[in-house]
Amino acid sequence: MALAGKRILLIIGGGIAAYKCLDLIRRLRERGASVRCVMTQAAQQFVTPLAVGALTADRVFTDLFDREDEHDVGHIRLSREADLLVVAPATADLMAKMASGLANDLASTVLMATDKKVLIAPAMNPKMWEHPATRRNRETLARDGIAFVGPNRGEMAESGEGGEGRMAEPLEIVAAVETSFDESEKPLVGKKIVVTSGPTHEPIDPVRYIANRSSGKQGHAIAAALARLGAEVRLVAGPVTIPDPVGVKTTRVETARQMMAAVEAELPADAGVFVAAVADWRTEGASDQKMKKKPGEGAPSLSMVENPDILATVGHHANRPSLVIGFAAETQNVVENAQAKLKRKGADMIVANDVSADSGINEKGVMGGDRNRVRIVSSDGVEEWPELGKDQVAERLAALVAERLADR
Repeated sequence: MALAGKRILLIIGGGIAAYKCLDLIRRLRERGASVRCVMTQAAQQFVTPLAVGALTADRVFTDLFDREDEHDVGHIRLSREADLLVVAPATADLMAKMASGLANDLASTVLMATDKKVLIAPAMNPKMWEHPATRRNRETLARDGIAFVGPNRGEMAESGEGGEGRMAEPLEIVAAVETSFDESEKPLVGKKIVVTSGPTHEPIDPVRYIANRSSGKQGHAIAAALARLGAEVRLVAGPVTIPDPVGVKTTRVETARQMMAAVEAELPADAGVFVAAVADWRTEGASDQKMKKKPGEGAPSLSMVENPDILATVGHHANRPSLVIGFAAETQNVVENAQAKLKRKGADMIVANDVSADSGINEKGVMGGDRNRVRIVSSDGVEEWPELGKDQVAERLAALVAERLADR
């Protein structure tokens, strides 16, 4: 019941993503929040007030000039009785009204009259999201203190086009709502941090690739922990089967070269945490057709070439972050190998973990499991942490990042 007793005023805009608000209402209420809804006229073309009211167990408000509601200046009452206003979907039209200070219907009037925090979940066609007018409007709203969740990248329901503009999923919005009520210290506010996570897949042919056992659990947990401390986190994730962390902008890639390009595109940054288990080599000239097994010819010979070294590139980059942290998964000489890597890669810190079968974590070593036993290797020496869950490792490392950035 993370939101027990909290009063949410949900303003539903007129876009196809309005259907997600039905699930959003349910998710908010199951966490203890009470939800009231204001629907624009356009929103009612996509979902009905009857459905929304059934889920909120409250009246749905639709009309600025409703005689019954406005006898006591209802739009003011609605805006003041809530603890938080959430706009989902926040269409291009609604964002333009908010940025311009227009108040010509109930939704825009409530937003103008409120003295509470406002969280918006934009949803629109990618071309509309990138339009200069929308860019100006979102910059204005950000300066006005409006909080954003999303939009995400993906295929648009109404057009089939891909790009940025897809409304955040209900659980992402719920997490952003919970964050808005979180009054804990946020030492990383204003800091941009790049995190890599997961494996890379290096193609041999269209159906085969070279990979490793990395699950992405540790990298994703670190990205989420940094975001909870207020950082603007940009996660570059290889092929994983776990969901993107909430509150984090994620770029998905397949190969080491794609990951390198995505990381460089995010520089400059205040810190980089390079958790991904990047393949050291790739096949030279991957086949564009499936390699067929031919009787009597034996296994094919693969010529290998070295992949870009992301940690070393960033560690010596012209736009080098002030704090660079690498990870080292080792099966022997864990500390010695990490110390050598620290110097060679230009990192400030290496998080070394033993992934050998006899590490004591599990029978397959650490990679893919839920626990880690790490050592923090830096110029200050070696600090050994106890065996911890990956979320606990992430929390401790995020706190260490905040401490080091404050020192710098």
